[in-house]
Amino acid sequence: MTTDGNGFPTREQIIDFVTRSNEPVTKREIARAFNIRGDDRRTLKATLKEMERDGSLDRTRGKALSTPGQLPPVLVALVESIDADGELIARPMTWNQEGPPPRIFLSPDGRGHARLSKGDKALIRIRELEPPPENGDSTDETPLYEGSVIRILADSQASRDVVGIFHASREGGRISPATRGRADDLAVSERDRLGAEDGDIVVAEIPTSGGMGREPGRRPRQAIVRERLGHRDDPAAITEIAIRSAEIPTAFPDAALRQASDSAVPPLEGRTDLRTLPLVTIDGADARDFDDAVHACPDDKPDNPDGWLITVAIADVAAYVPAGSPLDTEAFNRGNSCYFPNRVVPMLPEALSNGVCSLVPGEDRACIAVRMRIASSGRLLDHRFMRGLMRSQARLTYEQVQSARNGLPDDTTSSLGESVIDPLYGAFSALAAARDARGTLDLDLPEHVVSIVEDGPAAGTVAGIGLRARLDSHKLIEEFMIAANVAAAETLVGKRVPCLFRVHDSPDQTRLEALREFLQPLGYSLKAGPVERPGAFAHILSQASGRPEADVVNQMILRSQAQANYSPDNIGHFGLALPQYAHFTSPIRRYADLTVHRGLIRALGLGPDGAPDAELERLEPIGEHISLTERRAAQAERDAVDRFVAAYLGDRVGTEFAGRISGVTRFGLFVSLQDTGADGLVPISTLPDDYYDHDEHAHALIGRRWGLIFRLGASVKVKLVEADPMTGSTLFSLMDAKEGADPFEGVLPTPSRHAPAGRRAATKRPIKRSASRTKRQPGKRRKP
Repeated sequence: MTTDGNGFPTREQIIDFVTRSNEPVTKREIARAFNIRGDDRRTLKATLKEMERDGSLDRTRGKALSTPGQLPPVLVALVESIDADGELIARPMTWNQEGPPPRIFLSPDGRGHARLSKGDKALIRIRELEPPPENGDSTDETPLYEGSVIRILADSQASRDVVGIFHASREGGRISPATRGRADDLAVSERDRLGAEDGDIVVAEIPTSGGMGREPGRRPRQAIVRERLGHRDDPAAITEIAIRSAEIPTAFPDAALRQASDSAVPPLEGRTDLRTLPLVTIDGADARDFDDAVHACPDDKPDNPDGWLITVAIADVAAYVPAGSPLDTEAFNRGNSCYFPNRVVPMLPEALSNGVCSLVPGEDRACIAVRMRIASSGRLLDHRFMRGLMRSQARLTYEQVQSARNGLPDDTTSSLGESVIDPLYGAFSALAAARDARGTLDLDLPEHVVSIVEDGPAAGTVAGIGLRARLDSHKLIEEFMIAANVAAAETLVGKRVPCLFRVHDSPDQTRLEALREFLQPLGYSLKAGPVERPGAFAHILSQASGRPEADVVNQMILRSQAQANYSPDNIGHFGLALPQYAHFTSPIRRYADLTVHRGLIRALGLGPDGAPDAELERLEPIGEHISLTERRAAQAERDAVDRFVAAYLGDRVGTEFAGRISGVTRFGLFVSLQDTGADGLVPISTLPDDYYDHDEHAHALIGRRWGLIFRLGASVKVKLVEADPMTGSTLFSLMDAKEGADPFEGVLPTPSRHAPAGRRAATKRPIKRSASRTKRQPGKRRKP
């Protein structure tokens, strides 16, 4: 170790040594490193104390020394965020230094799924990631760390319940958690198994002392079985796991059930009679509740040439669910209905959702309707809300309506073509023109749908997985509903009655800058600064249509967007390019719509059951709550689909599939299969031996030695290694790593294998894939 020439190190040399040690060091270690002996030790002690006083060094609890901001090898961290590629990013729980705390990228479990969620705390072991070589003139010296979880701390999980599979043993058994976030098995004593048999799905409680996981060398945590949900071979178990893991309520309180069963369709008195108007419902073939009906006809007023008169009638749920009633309390708690491939968990009891509120054909039903006059350009001229009594003329499916429009009517639609269906499409054409003129954000992203066997011995299993059709009949209903939602928001704003808006903010600058950097090499220009209208994105999507990079451009624009939610503070809806927008059209399945109905009843004097003052004063917490329940339902629905897809693929392990890289992380590649939409991990340990840099902006893993590039959007062939229906996890291996590694050769420039000049060092994180590293057996889980 070099010194100042007099045998004693300079302050800069001491700081350099402590920094390069990557963990706190003692005075003895510093003395040994610089060969300091005798009286020089007292000088060293005085120097180190002076460096502590002036902030050059920090002293840890164990009296070791570190440079300011240097982290100890083991610490408590808080999961702060999840980035666009699915990586969990944590920060130290304790940070007293100037500037932002360093980022810690948490290592995933063996299937590439992080064991923690946003907001969790854990004891972790960290190591500093070495910066890539030849880092140009980057001036960002913020260190980056990788962390592996030692123990999830006790207060990390809001719930102490775990859903898992019970495995019997002579001592009792163990539970393998069926959720990706909890990887360690739990032990169950004989007295705590509640009669659970091998393979049963159970809900278990973990005692409040200690953490959720297990420390190295320690025995598994003890758990107590509280409920048995059935056997893992039961197809219904897949949905049950998703529901219980998300803590979605399924049983209605007795008071709410009694209130629902006593409900009856109200009389015509005080309502507009709409029973002669040929309103029809148009829904999916598997729909069970029908809460919206539509009608259109040409506007015969001379001041609106080629214009249209549209009526949208919505189930009058407010007539059956008074504010503050048991039904209302339970509907608020749930926030919304949840839709799974084989089951619906409704917001309202079946007596309402499938009974008196459902707009079934041939039956009188209470409704709140809006009649809208639109110009030939699709512009909304005026509108009027009314409380009515209607009778649906027909229950139609999207496929039926589209076939009739295409000249292939069936027995139901043959008599409705000219009188009902053709005018609906005429009005839709005008509304679609207005949508195009606004420049709305219309992403072209495939959606896969799981179909379930309904009868026979295989009932409940997956019959198949296919792409959901995107028909003009779908778009027709969407545009009618959007117009009604706009009318509801305009009415409440005009009457100065507070309401819950459906708001969607414009993208933040950080995401926009990342998107610009990704799009620029492709030849797409996104102007600097804020994007205030979605037309800028619509223009890029139009340019990309039909080109090789179209899928990845759609995906990247989606990732740049903010999340929509409910709020009484109206900031407009960026994606729809609308200044005011409120959900009005689905009160059977969304609590937000029910509050809007009550607001309209109050604003327009349509009855005594309008929004009370107490509800209007609570709109902000109501909006926060139902935004959370919406995200909870969406996550549970995705989890269930993942499990069904994994079950469908379970007997196809070893089969080759065509796919596309849908995510690039520092621990591997996520691949989405073209046929089923299944997402699975290709661990970095299975890629060709190399040292890989993760370029966040290029969304690529770049091999330093061989120059292989694995980039978002690449078409690849993979082999299915593992599919676990209990967790919904799938694991792949690349069939030919060199073929299709870079999807845009000749379209995109080749990313540099080292960070270019001026780019932050943090944009590239090297990942070693050593040739000497032992490959783990396919299907074997690698403990974190």
